Amino acid sequence: MSVTTPSASQSSLPGVDRIISSDSHVTVKHRQVKEHLASKFHEDYDSAVQRFFAAFLGGGAAKANQGAMKFPGRALGRPGTYDPNERLKDMDTDGVDTEVMYCELSAYRYLYMMERGSFEGTRAFNDTLQDFSSVDPQRLVVSYQIPINDITFAVQEVQRLAANGAKSLQLPVFPREVDMPDYWEPIYDPLWAAIQEAGIPVCFHIGLNTAVDDIAKRDPTPNLALTIPCIPPSTTEALGMLLLTGVLERFPDLKLVFVESGLGWVAWYLDFVDDMVLTQGYEYPELKELPSFYFHRNISLTFIKEPDTIQHLRHKLGVKNLMWSTDYPHPPTSWPESRSVIADQFVGVPPDEQALMLYGNAKRVWNL
Repeated sequence: MSVTTPSASQSSLPGVDRIISSDSHVTVKHRQVKEHLASKFHEDYDSAVQRFFAAFLGGGAAKANQGAMKFPGRALGRPGTYDPNERLKDMDTDGVDTEVMYCELSAYRYLYMMERGSFEGTRAFNDTLQDFSSVDPQRLVVSYQIPINDITFAVQEVQRLAANGAKSLQLPVFPREVDMPDYWEPIYDPLWAAIQEAGIPVCFHIGLNTAVDDIAKRDPTPNLALTIPCIPPSTTEALGMLLLTGVLERFPDLKLVFVESGLGWVAWYLDFVDDMVLTQGYEYPELKELPSFYFHRNISLTFIKEPDTIQHLRHKLGVKNLMWSTDYPHPPTSWPESRSVIADQFVGVPPDEQALMLYGNAKRVWNL
C-alpha cells in the first residue's frame, strides 16, 4: 500500500496511526460508462438517463428548488472527485489512508430502464468504477452498484464482482423507488445468499427519498435546509425492513452498512423496538432474539461529525458498529483537516476505541 505519511500538523491522534473513511464519493461520466458498452446500446443508455432525470426533475426536491441549489464546500469541484491520481493527493493532504467510495450516479435508478442492454450497462458502469479503483485498489475502494430489478442477474453480477476482487456493494435504500418489493420479501433470498457467500458488505447510502417529497415541496428554506435533516432518520423504514423481519435470522453472516444516516436516532430506535417486546407486548415472529442483537451482530453505521453521540452513546450503539468518514467532497466534509476534526470530537475516548472507529472496524467489515 502506497501511503504518504501525514504531516506533523495532521498526526495529533495518540495511538491511531491510520484512518479509513467509510463514506467518500467519486464521480464518473456517462461517456466513460459508454466506453465500456457496445455502441448498439448507447441510444438505449442515453434514453434511460433522460427518462430518469425527467422523472426526477418533475417532482419533489428537484422541482421545488430547481436552479436554486447552491452548496458551499471546500472540496466541491476538486479534480480528486473524478481523477484517481488527484484523489490520492487529496487523501495524503488529509492524512487519510483508505477511502470507501460511493458513486454520485445512482446507476441502479436508471439502468433497469434500458429497453436493451440493461445487463451490459450494469457491467459497463461497474467496470468504469473499477477503472478508478485500479490506480490503487488498496486505497481506493469503490462500492459497486447492484440493480435489483432482475434478481438472477443481480446474483450473477455479485459473483462476477466477487471474482474480480470487489470489496464493497451498494444497493438502493428503498426498493419501492425502483418498482421492487421491500427487502424482507423471499424474492431477495438468492441475492442475500450470494452476498453472504461472497463475504462482501452491503451498503445503503442515503440519497433520494420520495417519502420526503411532500416536505420538499413545502420547504420554504434555501437549499432545502428544512428537508435535508429529515432524510437521514427516514432510513428508519429501511433499517426496520431488514432488522425486524427475519432477514438477518435467515442470513446470519450478512454485513450491512447504513451510510450517512447518522447515529443518535439509532440509539433511540433500538431502545424503542426492544421495549416493544419487553414491556409493550409486541412480537417479532421471525426473530429469536431482540432486534438490538441483530443490529450489533450484523449492522454498522458511518458518521462524519457527531461529537455528542460519540461521547455519550458510543457504547449504547456499540464501538464495533461505528465507522468514521470524511464525506469528501460534499459540504459536510472534514477535508483537509480531518485529523484535527477527529481529535476534537474524540476527546476523552480511549485510543483503542478510537482505533476501532477510525480504522479497525472498516478494515474488518470490508476485508481490507
